[in-house]
Amino acid sequence: MGDACVVAGIKGEAENILAERAENFEWFDVHEISHLIAFFKKNHVSEAVFAGKIDHRIIYKSEELSKTLPVLLKTAKVRTPTVLIQTAIQILGKQGIAIIDPTPFIASAFCEEGILTETKLSPKVEEDIDFGWKIVRQLADSDIGQTIIVKGKAIVAVEGMEGTDEAIKRSGELAGKGIVVVKVSRSSQDPRIDLPAVGLETVKSLILAGGEALGFEAKKIPFFQKEEAISLADSHGISIIAK
Repeated sequence: MGDACVVAGIKGEAENILAERAENFEWFDVHEISHLIAFFKKNHVSEAVFAGKIDHRIIYKSEELSKTLPVLLKTAKVRTPTVLIQTAIQILGKQGIAIIDPTPFIASAFCEEGILTETKLSPKVEEDIDFGWKIVRQLADSDIGQTIIVKGKAIVAVEGMEGTDEAIKRSGELAGKGIVVVKVSRSSQDPRIDLPAVGLETVKSLILAGGEALGFEAKKIPFFQKEEAISLADSHGISIIAK
């Protein structure tokens, strides 16, 4: 697409291999906003995208971030992921760095509606997905979590600060085999902000938890490493549906 790949990697979050693949790469602690801005300006970056996820729990683990947060959130009263990212977008925007919609770069990762695996959904799984769908939408729109885990029309777990994969593993410990994962976007999802995704790691977490199925929102949630993830799911009798 003619764009240079200039990457700012968050320490403890980004993969090390990014440093080998980017035209320019530099590591940052999550609180080093001025350092980040200087790096982008040095490389003539005027547009950027957020890629991946920052562990929300870091706001309680990082002493430096705890010192920075009062400054970042002087106009806000909450620390939800959406508010934190919106604040970062505003700060970067004032410095001439626009955070843009990443979806044109990952268009191939979005799925049409349908069952993606050879493994079909059982009637029980379909019921669990339908049961969980409206509930998880309400939770997502309340900025609580965009994933729930269901078994036998009961909510086993709601995704919290730990993220989807850890919530799935916790559900396996709570309810045993046969759990169903349901993941949606917000009704008014800003794709620049914490775009929800599924992928190979999601399937691996399902396998570890003894999960039976994954249902996620078609055309709204990207599915990364799709072919490998689908093959792995089929080999373990896990069904995947884009709904």
